[in-house]
Amino acid sequence: MTQLKYDNLLFQLDERKDVLAVKSVLVLFSYHHKNTEKIANIISKVLNAQIVTPNQVNPEDLQEYSLVGFGSGIYSGKHHKSVLDLADRLPQVVDKRAFLFSTCTLGHEVAKNHTTLREILQSKGYTIVDEFGCPGFNTNSFTRFLGGVNKGRPNAKDFQDAEKFAQNLLQNL
Repeated sequence: MTQLKYDNLLFQLDERKDVLAVKSVLVLFSYHHKNTEKIANIISKVLNAQIVTPNQVNPEDLQEYSLVGFGSGIYSGKHHKSVLDLADRLPQVVDKRAFLFSTCTLGHEVAKNHTTLREILQSKGYTIVDEFGCPGFNTNSFTRFLGGVNKGRPNAKDFQDAEKFAQNLLQNL
């Protein structure tokens, strides 16, 4: 793997694929039904990015990436505590880009659900380049008595939307 730097972005050239990609990583917490992990797998494939959990990464190590994705399911209107705790421990940065992604019961409230994490990252100097969210199957709390909500989500359209989202990330950097 050869690394190149241009306009403050780190690129990696994968000789096996002859592909130039922004050096990216996804920080992911996905638990109950692995909804967000399914979305992360699609995004990581497009970005040629590694997926790590918040507990697997040293906050300072994220500085070696040009683009960092932060994602989890939404719990009580915000990302999982482990993702938020990692964001709190991040050092101040200059000219670093990040994106947010999630799955939740109410997939249409993406901007609202991402507020806490977005504000923490922006206070650390990250520029949030885009955000993605979609519904995910949920059997938490009272919904388990109803057989869950959003059965079959994320679905094929959500996966297509995630792929398009990741392609747009690359095109707009």
